[in-house]
Amino acid sequence: MVTSDMRLHLVLGDQLSHSLSALRDLDAERSVILMAEVMQEATYVRHHKKKIAFLFSAMRHFAEELRERRFNVRYVPLDDPANTQDLFGEVQRALSETGARRVVTTECGEWRLASEIGTWSEALGLPVAILPDDRFLCSIDDFRDWRRDRKQLRMEYFYREMRRRHRVLLEEGDLPVGGQWNFDAENRKPPVAGLKGPKRLSHPKEAITKTVLALVEDRFPDHIGTLLPFHFAVTAKQAEAELQQFIDEILPDFGDYQDAMVKGEPYLYHSMIAAYLNAGLLLPLDVVRRAEAAWYEGRAPLNAVEGFIRQILGWREYVRGVYWTEMPDYAGRNHLEASRSLPQMYWTGKTAMQCMAAAIGDTIEHAYSHHIQRLMVTGNFALLAGIDPAEVCEWYLAVYADAYEWVELPNTLGMALYGDGGIMASKPYAASGKYIDRMSNFCGGCRYDPKITTGPSACPFNALYWDFIDRNSEKLSRNPRMANMYATWRRMDPFKQQAIRQHAEGLLNALDML
Repeated sequence: MVTSDMRLHLVLGDQLSHSLSALRDLDAERSVILMAEVMQEATYVRHHKKKIAFLFSAMRHFAEELRERRFNVRYVPLDDPANTQDLFGEVQRALSETGARRVVTTECGEWRLASEIGTWSEALGLPVAILPDDRFLCSIDDFRDWRRDRKQLRMEYFYREMRRRHRVLLEEGDLPVGGQWNFDAENRKPPVAGLKGPKRLSHPKEAITKTVLALVEDRFPDHIGTLLPFHFAVTAKQAEAELQQFIDEILPDFGDYQDAMVKGEPYLYHSMIAAYLNAGLLLPLDVVRRAEAAWYEGRAPLNAVEGFIRQILGWREYVRGVYWTEMPDYAGRNHLEASRSLPQMYWTGKTAMQCMAAAIGDTIEHAYSHHIQRLMVTGNFALLAGIDPAEVCEWYLAVYADAYEWVELPNTLGMALYGDGGIMASKPYAASGKYIDRMSNFCGGCRYDPKITTGPSACPFNALYWDFIDRNSEKLSRNPRMANMYATWRRMDPFKQQAIRQHAEGLLNALDML
């Protein structure tokens, strides 16, 4: 039955939460829920095959859950012959065929799409209600208030405010449990010999997922990544099982080894729930409370629990706030004027540098690598080599299953590349091969030696590190946190400096040969 007050409720692929604001106040007679798989969203960057398959399968399962609750769901699969392949086209078509006279949606996570949706009301000639996404723990308005009049946006102080606001790990008087806000100093242990992570869950592949996997293999054959094996949770129940395994079996060791990197161990003790949080299958406050309870009940140490909570309650909310209060200009920033093209190794994983081969190989296989691999291996190399931030950001957005621009852009442009000039980080996260050697077992057996700076056996990170310091001295030398590096460089023998420059120049001219 079509009525004049029929409403179309649009649900996007990263809004798979039954508590979503756009799904409140549904009326069985007057509400139609629209979900659509469209090429527009699958190809604005060349997303990893596993990322597309995860989202399409999760979307289809979520639609089935809504139908089981007796809601009227209009689901448009990618291979529907009538699919217009863009969201606006599918909204237009749904309005025409249902007679709905109002669109309801929850604010989306990317400036690109938010800008488009902001024009829909005028284009359609009817109301488009854009509701707040209150699944996040800090609204953009609240973040804007927090940052007002601050000269520096340090996450640590934002995190403390969030701990107080949500009453997390606090004692009487708003003091942190354990007497410290941050236990990061305890969370930097290098890997010990034989360090291995636990076996992770793999969920049965039922009909919906099998159909999606075949569809993705057929429609996206030239996108990066391997599609099989496919282990992702695709329902909230499955994501909950992975969270439970992490809390029960993995969280106790997360803190100690969260910065460690081990060949053949892409996950170690990391939670692997970011893709589920960012798609809406898990809710952040629930995750935080579960981790907090593990400490209160004596099932996980405080350094592990606090470090994990900081990633969600602090960092995740902080990067979203930076994104929405700095866009749209933020995406075009390039403080260090980096301009080299992204090396082909980022797409193939073919390089003699074992650390890069491992991090990129894990990315290609799993649509995942943990944050230290992203920041201190692939991100660090791009920083040292002066790779164009736009190309690096596009790669990060494409290859990880948890990547959406609101979280990817500040982490990549700001943290990894220092492209924002210090909004996200007080100094560049630049490091030589010595850091990778200390925090991983990648260097053993590598053709490049992290103890050598120049010559055919030298680790490329070493000469590139000092060359980065040298060529960016005008912009970085006055940074107090860089003083020791610049003092070391100035004390260096001029002949050694020149040898480093020459070796770095050779590396930069042959990045795809490394």
